Amino acid sequence: MSMDANGKTAVRFPNLPERIRGLERLACNLWWSWHREGWQMFRALDLQTWRESDENPVRMLTTLPLEALASAATDPGFLALYDSVLERFDASIASHSGWFPAEYPGLGSPLAYFSAEYAFHASLPLYAGGLGVLAGDFIKESSDLALPFVAVGLIYSRGYLSQRIRDDGRQEDEERTLDRTHDPITAVLDETGAPLVVAIPLFDPPVHVAVWRADIGRIPVYLLDTDIDANQPWDRSIAHHLYATNPEQRLRQEMVLGIGGMRVLEALGIRPAAVHINEGHPALAFLERLHQISGQGVNFDDAVARVRPTSIFTTHTPVAAGTDIFPFPLMDKYFGAAWKTLGADRDRVLALGVDPSQPGAGFNMTVFALRMAGWSNGVSRRHGEVTRKMWAGLWPDKKVDEVPIVSITNGVHLPTWIDPMCLQPLLDRYLGQAWIGEQERPGVWEMVDKIPDRELWRAHEALKEALFEEINERARRRWQSGSVRAEHVLALGSLLDREIFTVGFARRFTAYKRPDLILQDLDRLKHLLLDSWHPMQIIYAGKAHPSDAEGQRLIQKVCRLAQDSEFAARVAFVEDYDQELALAMVGGVDLWLNNPLPPLEASGTSGMKAAVNGVPNLSILDGWWIEGFNGKNGWAFGDEAGGEKAGEEDRAKADADAIYRLLEEKIIPLYYHRSDDEVPHEFVQVMKASIRSIAPAFSARRMAKEYAERFYAAALRPTQR
Repeated sequence: MSMDANGKTAVRFPNLPERIRGLERLACNLWWSWHREGWQMFRALDLQTWRESDENPVRMLTTLPLEALASAATDPGFLALYDSVLERFDASIASHSGWFPAEYPGLGSPLAYFSAEYAFHASLPLYAGGLGVLAGDFIKESSDLALPFVAVGLIYSRGYLSQRIRDDGRQEDEERTLDRTHDPITAVLDETGAPLVVAIPLFDPPVHVAVWRADIGRIPVYLLDTDIDANQPWDRSIAHHLYATNPEQRLRQEMVLGIGGMRVLEALGIRPAAVHINEGHPALAFLERLHQISGQGVNFDDAVARVRPTSIFTTHTPVAAGTDIFPFPLMDKYFGAAWKTLGADRDRVLALGVDPSQPGAGFNMTVFALRMAGWSNGVSRRHGEVTRKMWAGLWPDKKVDEVPIVSITNGVHLPTWIDPMCLQPLLDRYLGQAWIGEQERPGVWEMVDKIPDRELWRAHEALKEALFEEINERARRRWQSGSVRAEHVLALGSLLDREIFTVGFARRFTAYKRPDLILQDLDRLKHLLLDSWHPMQIIYAGKAHPSDAEGQRLIQKVCRLAQDSEFAARVAFVEDYDQELALAMVGGVDLWLNNPLPPLEASGTSGMKAAVNGVPNLSILDGWWIEGFNGKNGWAFGDEAGGEKAGEEDRAKADADAIYRLLEEKIIPLYYHRSDDEVPHEFVQVMKASIRSIAPAFSARRMAKEYAERFYAAALRPTQR
């Protein structure tokens, strides 16, 4: 389907009966994905086709037989549901009312949000991990609160990576060209009806980008595509993969995102009053803003002064080595002819991206973003402290605690991540159906204590059953492919036991996250796993970046253990971790394990998702858990000082011992202590405390309101422009 510059779309499903033609609008806006009645309506249309389409309504409507559509168009029961959903959808999308307009009337100028990745739904793979999940949750919540947003990103023709585990336990990255036929996106057209193509002239020859639009509730997300015929092969591949590993291609990718993104907005007639970048990858959007202002005859210093108060930067990186740094000769290659257009010489512009502690290293995107943004933040209280210390050299006249980088702790979009089938109905019944609209108020969640232990436990058991069904289905598909040995299928989780205490560890596999920490003492671990009365099992999932050899080695280490018969199939590695598996795991395991090396966990959100589903955390005191742990809602070990007090090897031994002791002495006995009704009442109390304390404080609603109150209201004021 295509869309012109005014947002009008061509017909994508010509066979839809007129009576239910609104399904087209619903399918192409991911609003349905976080409104239970929306996906229930598609499910009711045809359950089998819904499942076979991987819960993608665009694919479903393409494959559904005509007779099924005709039947739905005359079915009174379906039509009643359809009319109700469509009415709510149209009212939500068309409405200009909401929290932000009510709180800040007159601040309706658009704010442009830039991110290299977004995780909205499994049907639109534009993400690698937590950064994208955070961005996706933030855009959804921005729609719910009616923030005046437009978002910009890239569309990757070959995605991030599809993971397969070989029989020897090594990760294998499958190269795929993604078929966009069934993606919930529309091609943006120009005024002539042709696909909109925007040139980025800093390249020689110019790189051209086509533009796609994804609708996330009220928020349009414009996605830039370089894989088009107008570009040469080297240029077409700029956006083949998320996070190009070649340094030059990485710079070109970030030029397309930041500079190209601003030029696409200009071509669409959108002049954002403020810009918020998520991490340093889109920082060149600030440079393009300088260019636009300088083009109006404003000198360089005044242009910088105008950009800063309307620029927001969120950093997620807790170590300086994790930032993008591009050599000066590479910057000259692409920007050499552009320095004069900024009204300043080369050295003055490049100086904005120079880290004074490494003046010869190159142009640092994080340093540039910090210098250009009037509003900067880390993503947890601890991360804010680390970031201020890390970048204090940029403000030599200030004490560390005066460095202008604040903290806004991440949150998760509750309607997306709280299980809609089992847990949401319980919350509706005991908290009242208006709880979603008041989710950031702690008092709303006090009623969680009124949920009978038995009902909450039965809901959890249903979620655990659903997780195991998902794992078994994935293992079955692998076996059906005929390319895997039987013992490897067992290692994928097909012999997991639903009655056994289950620990989940799912995240990007990289050394600092220490996925093998619990494997430090295999004899002690084996005793826990194979205990005759109180056994335990562990489910692992996660991908390693193709260039992360150590992360791939850790995956192999876990997979070999999962294949070892001595561990009796009590360790599983589920391959190709994605949003669908994440949804199943955060509600279906019994305990969420998190043990990175402090202070390297900037925030983390996977544990938040587990917590709001009643799955307690066993986590080191780093990132968000320092703020979340209250002594009753899970278990903690380590200290806020992190690895600075001991070497990594000594720290690993101490942390592993703490995990074993907590499991042996507290957590597992609590889980298996059952009354006559077979409910572990004391464990359920921890589950309730987890939901009650984490849901309001770590919701995306709280986070989005905090950004609005601390940054956006000021950045969008006309006096700032």
